[in-house]
Amino acid sequence: MLVIGVDEAGRGSLVGSVVAAAVAFPSGLLIDGLTDSKKLSEKKREALYEQITSECLWSIGQSSSYEIDQINILEATMLAMKRAVDKLKTELANNSQITSVLVDGNRCPDIENCRAIVKGDLTVPAISAASVIAKVTRDRQMVNLDQDYPGYGFARHKGYGTKAHLEALKNLGPIEGQHRFTFAPVKKLIRS
Repeated sequence: MLVIGVDEAGRGSLVGSVVAAAVAFPSGLLIDGLTDSKKLSEKKREALYEQITSECLWSIGQSSSYEIDQINILEATMLAMKRAVDKLKTELANNSQITSVLVDGNRCPDIENCRAIVKGDLTVPAISAASVIAKVTRDRQMVNLDQDYPGYGFARHKGYGTKAHLEALKNLGPIEGQHRFTFAPVKKLIRS
């Protein structure tokens, strides 16, 4: 019996894609230390990432900053989650033991047998695993973006609206194709 856990990372960021992960979590699998990825140290997240990716089937779905600006962050998040689940279900096509898709939050994307669980990343191991995969994947993207665009501090703040990021935005301007132009701090900068 497999449960697919789903969570996202980067929803509140000002830059980059929103990243969703879907993890097929076999019944009876125990991975010590799983919880909401934001409550874990980077070192612990990385260790869990290695364990999850070696013991579970998983996939990533994303929505770009352009898509976020076109359809809004909520719809882009749902789209990223659906992409992750659809990709994983394709890999599991011959596995009829999938029982349900459990999503962190209060809303499911358009997926069969889906159930949303508020704070599921704290209580449901499959969702916690997806939380770790999504966060580590997105954090690595931000480290890469930092190398491409030095001066913004993406490796430190991961694209969130910290004082340092807002100061860099003011001094360097937003990055076309990376920053989310419909998000208030970026939109305000463009207007001024």
